[in-house]
Amino acid sequence: MVEDFERCLRAVRSRDGRFDGWFFTAVTSTGIYCRPSCPAMTPKRTNIRFYPSAAAAQRAGFRACKRCRPDASPGSPEWNWRADVVARAMRLIADGVVDRDGVPGLAARLGYSVRQLERLLVAELGAGPIALARAQRAQTARLLVETTTLPLGAVAFAAGFASIRQFNDTVRHVFAATPSELRRRAGGEQAVGGGAIAVRLPFRPPLCAEALFGHLVATAVPGVEEWRHGAYRRTLRLPHGSGVVSLAPRPDHVACRLHLGDLRDLSTAVARCRRLLDLDADPEAVDAELASDPALAPLVNKAPGRRVPRTVDEGELCLRAVLGQQVSTAAARTHAARLARALGEPVPDPDGGLERLFPTSQAVAGADPDTLALPAARRRTLMGLAAALAEDGAGVGAGGDWEQARRWLAARPGVGPWTVETICMRALGDPDAFLPTDLGVRVAAEALGLPASPAALTARAERWRPWRSYAVAYLWSVVDHPINRLPADARPA
Repeated sequence: MVEDFERCLRAVRSRDGRFDGWFFTAVTSTGIYCRPSCPAMTPKRTNIRFYPSAAAAQRAGFRACKRCRPDASPGSPEWNWRADVVARAMRLIADGVVDRDGVPGLAARLGYSVRQLERLLVAELGAGPIALARAQRAQTARLLVETTTLPLGAVAFAAGFASIRQFNDTVRHVFAATPSELRRRAGGEQAVGGGAIAVRLPFRPPLCAEALFGHLVATAVPGVEEWRHGAYRRTLRLPHGSGVVSLAPRPDHVACRLHLGDLRDLSTAVARCRRLLDLDADPEAVDAELASDPALAPLVNKAPGRRVPRTVDEGELCLRAVLGQQVSTAAARTHAARLARALGEPVPDPDGGLERLFPTSQAVAGADPDTLALPAARRRTLMGLAAALAEDGAGVGAGGDWEQARRWLAARPGVGPWTVETICMRALGDPDAFLPTDLGVRVAAEALGLPASPAALTARAERWRPWRSYAVAYLWSVVDHPINRLPADARPA
């Protein structure tokens, strides 16, 4: 159980939504667990238990509250900023590694034995990798039960359960209802047409949505990404097939609409979309630290809640970072669009407009160099990095060790510090990556009276740790650039 009982109790009594996902409140008199912001009457102190994960509460015999739906709360921000093995394991579990490769596969990715990994997760989270993956499967099952008309047997296997019995038992244990009862309660009200699945992606406010989505729109690769009708849309490469996602900012959530070739990819697609938009961040903690610096305080106060735009595919971001070396945003888009047209796989888009997946590292590494319309040096760097990723790129991913990845990337010919830090910031999710040589950062530094030389700016930025990636996002806001806004004809509805 969570040890800081008094702090957790204060959060529950104030119904503080900032703590949703940080911990879960279990009530011994009712046998249910809730998120801290649950509107139900606060139980007696003696009846409260606090757990660090939904899986731990389930393991202790509690079921999810039907009112506040604790399993649908934002994820813990700890898995975003921490670099230890538990955080790396949680990022991989969210990406579905346990369901695809089992616990031995997860342990191998992290360089630990199964027993070591189990011991670390149970010690900190109160549940092992199987229980954590089971909790995730339960949430996926409920999404499919409530938002589709799929037969329940098909839902069971799409959510990753090995049998109908396991599916029924888990749903009853977690939600105190049968799958049929969950479907009747939903009443089909949230289902959408055309075979799509609608999901609400919660976040901790504030969220500077225009800057976040503006960056994605400004750098969008034609045919792979677009902005349409108040939503950012893009194609997805997923473990079992392809998909298309539409993401639209709302005041208290991001509306996510998914078309999937294989429903087994639902939980992975949702996790990657959350990662793309940095939705599990704790913006109040970040902003409080950065605003303590008088140079950044005006930027933070003007538009709080900036997120770091990340990626749905680490390999894709690596290749796009190379294409963006020492060129404008428009030129990088042009290069990426040519690469996608030449090597990307076609993908069906039920709504039209999107055509291709961004090409894999294997496809780029195996391409005829003469077909790539790039300067010779850039082409060699791109193909060299693609070949290295195809052969040994597992460490440059959601569960990668950030410092090992830095060393691996820096050893690739033609990959300089800007590219390394861009990949660490946006692909690996390191919140403390820093871009002192970035043109936008240097221009902003000069405008704010900060040192503009890379060495002096890096020394000055020590006070922004461990949130230097977010400091970069705020520095970019000083520059008059399309990444800071949506086009006039692309404002959210």
